[in-house]
This record gives sequence, structure tokens and C-alpha cells, in this order.
Amino acid sequence: MRMYIFEQRQERCVGLTSELRSAGIELQFVTEDFFQNGLGPLLQPGQQTNAILLGECSDIRGHIRALRSAGCVNPVIVLRDFRNAKDTSDLLNLGADDVIVSPIRGTEVLSRTNSIIRRHYGHAAESVIVGELTAYFDGRDPIVSGSRIKLSKREYSVFQHLALNSNKVISKDAIYDAIYGASIDQPFDKVIDVYICKLRKKLASASHSGWQYIETVHGRGYKLSSPELPTEVV
Repeated sequence: MRMYIFEQRQERCVGLTSELRSAGIELQFVTEDFFQNGLGPLLQPGQQTNAILLGECSDIRGHIRALRSAGCVNPVIVLRDFRNAKDTSDLLNLGADDVIVSPIRGTEVLSRTNSIIRRHYGHAAESVIVGELTAYFDGRDPIVSGSRIKLSKREYSVFQHLALNSNKVISKDAIYDAIYGASIDQPFDKVIDVYICKLRKKLASASHSGWQYIETVHGRGYKLSSPELPTEVV
């Protein structure tokens, strides 16, 4: 997951950014120009899970309007120094998803972001069960047949995108864009196949049934499902 942070007083959020980076979140600080000329990458397929954190500024309402008017559906969380019921109500009505008041901790920001994302994909609970597999949306590694499977950072990112879209066919391009997006460190496109292969081996080795759970739908992409589930194409 990547988070875009607009905070004119960056020294005020050193602790927050340290906690988020420790949780494996890629952070990118943005300026005022981002809301006028930098929203393009957020509108690309697979980028809906990248959150936007808005710190204190004079035109925070204008920034929220710019995001939503452009069609951006990403989680937008406002970081405030003090609680104000009317201000919070106004920001939520404009299109913010949440308002967090200082002191702000990385764990709270991440939990609230994960909650917004999973509801966006139609998941009310913190996890989804697919056969013997339990996939979590809060950063925990999956459990297969009662055993927790340790995933690397990139493996988890690929797996989470499949889990959010469980029982749906997701193209390799959509997975690639969701993981790497506009990152300057973009590897060759076959890297998704490599991660899929690693995930299949780990899931199959832990599963009592030996099921790999990630199915290749030729010509269309991949699907996370158990053998008895039907296919939905997106």
C-alpha cells in the first residue's frame, strides 16, 4: 500500500511516518500542485487502495473537492490538531472518509484505512474465508488449514489484491498496477507471475487438500477461490 501525505509541517508527523514505514507502507509527500496536476496516477486501475492523508492547511476543503471532482475514490483521511464537530461534519460531507484528531498514531491510521478499503470492495468483516484459507485485510498473514503462512512484503501485496477481489478474475496488468502503480522502481511485468508461483507453493504446502487457491484463467488473469466456487469476471 502507498500513502500520499500532504502536510506542510512535516516535522509534526515524524513519529507517524516512522510507524507507517515500519508497517511496510510506502509514503510519498506531495505539494499543492498534486491536487491540480498530480491526480492522474490515482485514477488508474488498481490504485484505489492508495490512501491520501491531508494535514492542516488553509484550503483543505478545496483539496477534497479537487480529489472527488476528478473521480478519485481513494481513502481520504484528514489529520486535525483539535476536535471540532462542525468542521468534522463539513469535511465528511465534502467527501473525506475519516477525520483523526491528534495525537495520531500510525496503527490507528492504518486500521482506519484498511476498514475503508475493505468496505469499498464489499467486505464488511476484517477477513474473508475461502475454503481452508482465511485472508485478512489488516496486515496479518493468511491462515491455511490452521497454520499461518509467512509472506514477504510483495507477496502479501499481491495476495491482498487477490483476496479483496476473491472469486473474481483479476488481470495481471491490474495486479501489477495495484502493486507498483506510478512507482519509479517498476520491475519487469513477469514479476507478478513469479510472486503468484511463490504464493501457490506456500498455500498448497500448508493446505490439507493441497489446493493452490490461485487459479489461472487463461487469457484473462488470476482468481483466488476454492474449487467449488463459481467465477465472476471483472
